[in-house]
Amino acid sequence: MDQTRLRRLPGKVVEVRSSDSIADAVTDTILTVAAEIVMPRFGTLQAGDVAEKHPGDLVTIADREAEAAIARAIRDLRPTAFIVGEEQVFADPTSLDGLATAEDAWVIDPVDGTRNFANGSPNFAIMVAHVRAGTTVEGWIYQPVNQAMYQAESGAGVRLGGEPVVRRAARERLLGSAYVRLATPPDVIDLVRGASACGIDYPRLVEGEFDFLLYREGKPWDHLAGALMTVESGGRSATLAGDDYRPGVTCAPLSVVPADQWELVRTALAAK
Repeated sequence: MDQTRLRRLPGKVVEVRSSDSIADAVTDTILTVAAEIVMPRFGTLQAGDVAEKHPGDLVTIADREAEAAIARAIRDLRPTAFIVGEEQVFADPTSLDGLATAEDAWVIDPVDGTRNFANGSPNFAIMVAHVRAGTTVEGWIYQPVNQAMYQAESGAGVRLGGEPVVRRAARERLLGSAYVRLATPPDVIDLVRGASACGIDYPRLVEGEFDFLLYREGKPWDHLAGALMTVESGGRSATLAGDDYRPGVTCAPLSVVPADQWELVRTALAAK
């Protein structure tokens, strides 16, 4: 039988349901890591806590510690799972091999929006995706500052704090963000600046604040959870060539809600 206990997060006490469910355990792990590892580092990073993996690509002590903690928890739950973490792949790119075919895979982005996090911006998130035989079946996006937990399960929609997410009514002109350079904004859509964090932008897409997102590349830790949420909210996530986004696809995915507008936006953006 499920039991309910209190989980104390910074500035708030929330109920966390505990059961034998793997999904519940992963949710609890994300909340714990956010409260005990990530948030204590927010706004308190020292010079030695931040490094560059590549020019402009930051990693912090919170990224490394959070990824290790989530990976350990998943291994305890699923000892034979194939686990992919952003920082793990940076250290060993071959560790990504096999994700598309693994029977039970878990993909971790410990701090999505690391530059925002390091600069004191609240626009960062923790993301986890569960992949079975090349199909994303579950996804989590947790925004620690907002204390907003988005969760999706294949065929069961998207939930925010346990309640179904209801998308806002459609607008006349499609609004979204493009993380690629467009010489001239298309006439049929409006472009705005994104948050530079997929874990912030995808929930905006799901809730209807955005109608589309265009990214330069499709790293799995950045996109698998959000792409599932896009599909579960009636949209489509695909490359500009028209291929559905999935584990193993690394070129730019285009995510659009509602799905019947995907071709319109794809054509407009691909022409530029």
